[in-house]
Amino acid sequence: MQKPILIFATNNQHKVTEIRSVIGDHFNIITLKEAGIDIDIPEPHDTLEANAQEKAETIYNLTQQNCFSEDTGLEVAALNGEPGVKSARYAGDGRDFQANIDKLIANLTSHSNRNARFRTVITLIINSKTYFFEGICEGYIIEKQQGLQGFGYDPVFIPVGSDKTFAEMSIEEKNTFSHRRKATDALIAFLNNYTYGPSES
Repeated sequence: MQKPILIFATNNQHKVTEIRSVIGDHFNIITLKEAGIDIDIPEPHDTLEANAQEKAETIYNLTQQNCFSEDTGLEVAALNGEPGVKSARYAGDGRDFQANIDKLIANLTSHSNRNARFRTVITLIINSKTYFFEGICEGYIIEKQQGLQGFGYDPVFIPVGSDKTFAEMSIEEKNTFSHRRKATDALIAFLNNYTYGPSES
């Protein structure tokens, strides 16, 4: 049986690698580049859900093919949920994650509460219907960067249940905690049932 094809509406190769490591051989995940799409999809909204939906709808309208997108934010308790939906552009539109980390650490200097969570929202559009899936990873922000793996805020985030930052973990280790893994698992469970089961009835 031919594997179902899904376009992943992102230009972030790190996210593609993580998603593919979770989905494995269940589905054929096609990147925007592999689909011949060269656009930077806007993220103009104030919620992860709305941004994820914007990205998925943009690609679905362009291709009329089943697709999904995700938006992820780091939500820090002492900063009232910042950087949140602006995580990738926290220090400016240049998406400079070193600058983002520097700003985060500076803003937390006077706070003893360093609790934080990563939250991922996935939007799936399949046969013109839209579905949402969420994954959350609780943890905390450390004062100095540790590790060279991963991307984004990984060097300063330690998940609950570990003494390593995400940047000190292999992708397999990260997947045992990852917000993106949890959201993707929910997506896979839905797709397995939708594709092969009675969910369309």
